Amino acid sequence: MRVQQFLSHHGIERNPFAEEDAQTDLVFKEHCIGTTYHPTWDKIYGDPSEPATAVVFGEKGAGKTALRLQIARHLAEYNREHPDRRVYVIQYDDFNPFLDRFAYRMGGRRRRPERVLPQFQLWDHMDAILTLGVTDLSDRILQVGSGESDASKAINADRLAKLDRHQRRDLLLLAACYDQSTSDSHVNRWRRLKRAIRFGTWRAWAGLLLGMVGTGLTLAAAAMWTRAWGNPNPEVNPGLWQQVVAWVVLGVLIAAWLPWLYRLAMVTWKSWGVARGIRVGNLPFGSLFSVFSQLSGNDLMGQPLPNKERTDDRYSLMNKLQSILETLGFSGVIVLVDRIDEPHLVNGSARLMQMVLWPLLDNKFLKQPGLGVKMMLPVELSQFIEREDRDFYQRARLDKQNLIPSLQWSGEALYDVASDRLRACAADGAQPRLRELLDVGVSDQRMIDALRSLRVPRHLFRFLYRLLVAHCNAHTEQDPVWRISAETFESILAVYQGEQDAAARGVAVG
Repeated sequence: MRVQQFLSHHGIERNPFAEEDAQTDLVFKEHCIGTTYHPTWDKIYGDPSEPATAVVFGEKGAGKTALRLQIARHLAEYNREHPDRRVYVIQYDDFNPFLDRFAYRMGGRRRRPERVLPQFQLWDHMDAILTLGVTDLSDRILQVGSGESDASKAINADRLAKLDRHQRRDLLLLAACYDQSTSDSHVNRWRRLKRAIRFGTWRAWAGLLLGMVGTGLTLAAAAMWTRAWGNPNPEVNPGLWQQVVAWVVLGVLIAAWLPWLYRLAMVTWKSWGVARGIRVGNLPFGSLFSVFSQLSGNDLMGQPLPNKERTDDRYSLMNKLQSILETLGFSGVIVLVDRIDEPHLVNGSARLMQMVLWPLLDNKFLKQPGLGVKMMLPVELSQFIEREDRDFYQRARLDKQNLIPSLQWSGEALYDVASDRLRACAADGAQPRLRELLDVGVSDQRMIDALRSLRVPRHLFRFLYRLLVAHCNAHTEQDPVWRISAETFESILAVYQGEQDAAARGVAVG
């Protein structure tokens, strides 16, 4: 007996329980993302008009990635409905590029994860978030990649024209430090962005022009003086007079070129500092020098740059980004943090995850006005929080962060999840129910209790998929049975619970 034959009999067009990962689950993305919610959804999602932080702990398969996708989808809908009060979304869910660059910067034996990750600080996280945010913003302005494919992300020319000169300069400074797109070279992208926002940089060449004009005038004047007057005092040694003229010419030339030379030294120093200071970046010194040299000294002088190991400059740069976004029609910023257990340097180790994450748990960062950080974290990290001291709690202030200690699912909630997926895969006019797939020997209470023991949606889907396969394998197409017996239900459940226990002890795949 085929599984599809069994499902078709109950009015189900495709298997609702074949997928286990929300990233690739089309049933969830196409049907359930707007209808199936965890009971704590309202607390986690909050109100987009006033972004707030939420810290969620959940075991594998509890739906953390599904929550992130739901939040992103709902924020996109909110942006379409509120074009003048949109929320700028930064998805901080791929740590591999940033951790790899950081480890490379450490060099030598220190590249071992146990030595590298403890040095990953809050300003490194802020650099990574700014990199994602600024690169995406540049894409939207330049209309490349996914920058203009969605109306909820579009930035129209009228909004762009509202940026004042200081904001345009700030945008170019941010792009110089953090635009790390691979679609084009860094310098070409920066020049295109400069043209798109119509920012003039002619002042940057004033020193060069002064040096060239001063050189030409000085040499011309020296030649004319020598030709017209020669040595005005015959008693003075001609060689000495030539030396005097040469020193005067040299002094004037140095004075003419001094502003340009000073600016080159300043640009060199700042470029080297930024290239060294952004430890999660990959912009070389030459690229930064080429970009910074196109900005005038007044545009660079006194501006915060990520060239020191501290958070002060990063907070200032984030404020600049938020100011630019507000003018462009984004009233807030939401950062979605997920999949912190997946980078190969972390490799699922709870201790290594803690090293990466702990600097991010800072109340000053998490409570910035207009910024909300939605953190979907593995439940293994909660045990480290319980062991922390008073200083950690004072710095993190988790009591203010909409903390969800465990993303738990009741048996009734899992039943609703299964029912939603059955309806999503139903044929036209059909209303399949999970209850109808099971024999009357499985009581409603027993079914709910069994689902409760599975704990999370991923285990629910695995169990129901195995149950369907086991039932169909036990019967032929010529002699089909349209309800799953209590014996099959209990035997498959017992086997699966045994596997869960083995996975919890670390002796089997979870």
